[in-house]
Amino acid sequence: MRIESVDVLVCSPGRAFCTVRIATDDGLVGYGDGTLNGRELAVASYVADHVAPTLVGADASRINDIWQYCYRGAYWRRGPVTMSAISAIDQALWDLNAKALGVPVHRLLGGRARDFITAYPHCTGHTVEAALTDAAARLAEGYRALRVQAQVPGVPTAYGVARGDEEYEPASSVLPDVEEWDTGAYLDFLPELIRATRDELGYGFELLHDSHHRLSPSQAGWMGRRLEPYRMFWLEDPTPEEDQRAFATVRSLTSCPIAVGEVWNSVHDCQHAITERLIDYIRIPVTHGGGLTHLRQILALADVYGVRSGLQGASDISPIGQAANFALDWTIPNFGMQEYMGYPEDTWRVFTPHYRLEGGVITLDGTPGLGVEFDEEAAARYPYEPRSLPVNRLRDGGMYDW
Repeated sequence: MRIESVDVLVCSPGRAFCTVRIATDDGLVGYGDGTLNGRELAVASYVADHVAPTLVGADASRINDIWQYCYRGAYWRRGPVTMSAISAIDQALWDLNAKALGVPVHRLLGGRARDFITAYPHCTGHTVEAALTDAAARLAEGYRALRVQAQVPGVPTAYGVARGDEEYEPASSVLPDVEEWDTGAYLDFLPELIRATRDELGYGFELLHDSHHRLSPSQAGWMGRRLEPYRMFWLEDPTPEEDQRAFATVRSLTSCPIAVGEVWNSVHDCQHAITERLIDYIRIPVTHGGGLTHLRQILALADVYGVRSGLQGASDISPIGQAANFALDWTIPNFGMQEYMGYPEDTWRVFTPHYRLEGGVITLDGTPGLGVEFDEEAAARYPYEPRSLPVNRLRDGGMYDW
């Protein structure tokens, strides 16, 4: 089973995705997700120009060896572009190896450790009342966990909240939109939003919120203390993640569970935070974390220290990357929660998943491989359209103070 070709397919069915296709000399094909929001072409170039030529002729069954070659064989290691590229290759190899054996990837990972995967959606609104209406509707659909965000009064736009009546999509323009941010207004508002959510909807579900790295460590601790009475499942990304030791300050100030990691890409990015028990949930997705091969090692380390999974599942991860997340969710002992934001309708014209989302839970079937079909002809009808995430400035025009 020798690798015959490694191709990169970049398309925009509703949003941009970077997909890697590996074919072998015996006719097998595997697909992997390398989407990096706003940097898709950087990943595509890394794979096509630097990695693909070195893999032709390699034994596709040697997944671990190919991973080590891609990671350790390069002088320049780590980082989101490199690790997303390696992840796409790794996912494609797991996909085609499982297909060769006629089994789903989760079987190769050791089989199911649970009957279903609990997922949470995004509930948003331009007012508290609108956000709670959205949340109530999701509870009626059967969801057991909700992420609730609302427009901060006095702040014109907010990352995490839809504009107007449109579906929420953070990457909405070719060049980055510039949005205004007021940390003080957010600190005043969030405890009221969370209190109103519990007062209106009760405690019969798990409640989550994302701060999008907007707070200093001391502000994050202050916020966490004020949310403690409302039994948060987690407060996500309360402070920037470059300095893992900053979470020691947050941990010393609050018992509110903390979830971080979606901008981390390797075990070295999170090793201190995990081994010092500074966080409760690790959110590195398979797509940005070096693939199944590397992320299963990160989650194994996390399990030793009582840290659970909360893998990122925003729409900037393709259904293939989501399926890779789910394969780990189903098989690891330390599963916590799975984000599932959903996709535009056009996405389903290119990707056909065999996983099921019903009543707020995800289940997998026995489809060989990762269980997602990729229609290359349909993808060709959606040429790449770049989209960028917004840039935030403080009210005085400066960038974040943190």
